[in-house]
Amino acid sequence: MASEASSPAAPRAPGAPRQGDVRERLLDAAYAAVVAGGWARMRMADIAANAGVSRQTLYNEFGTKEGLLQAVVIREADRFLDRTEAIVSGHPGDPAEAVREAALWTLRASAENPLVRAVITGEGELLPVLTTRSRPLHLALQERMNAYLRRHHPRLGERGEVLVEVSARLMVSYVVSPTDPEVAASRVEAVARALTGPVRENA
Repeated sequence: MASEASSPAAPRAPGAPRQGDVRERLLDAAYAAVVAGGWARMRMADIAANAGVSRQTLYNEFGTKEGLLQAVVIREADRFLDRTEAIVSGHPGDPAEAVREAALWTLRASAENPLVRAVITGEGELLPVLTTRSRPLHLALQERMNAYLRRHHPRLGERGEVLVEVSARLMVSYVVSPTDPEVAASRVEAVARALTGPVRENA
């Protein structure tokens, strides 16, 4: 059976969805299932039907139900990083201060985010994507954060990579086990300042 997601070499039928459109529709359908509290009961066939694509297309794109869930969480994390990068860009001379401001916004925003709330407080199979099976999320976060530091704070070098890994793990931990955002952000800043030392850079 032909898949909605054609290979790059194959011509796309008139009106057929582009690959990116298919992926986004599947992610949207999975997001809705998680936020509505129906993830455990939702079958891959149901998600595919809600997205208007075949079940095989869903399996081709994400492999497993957990792979789909991981992708939903990573997409949401990317949206958070869009905002935090803008915040960090407003503090070009002090990486530790920038980390604090980004951490503070992230913790406040995550407390109100429907997907984050559903993962933390919902069905048992959801939370591991932020805890025991969070490696894909950590890798995605670190890849993007490292790319940002290489562009804007290249002098940090290896210290930047350490800062990224530690900060990402701290932030996910604070999101899973919420505490006062001001206190948590200050602690993240203290760690960042210890790792970056006296380095200050101009934009």
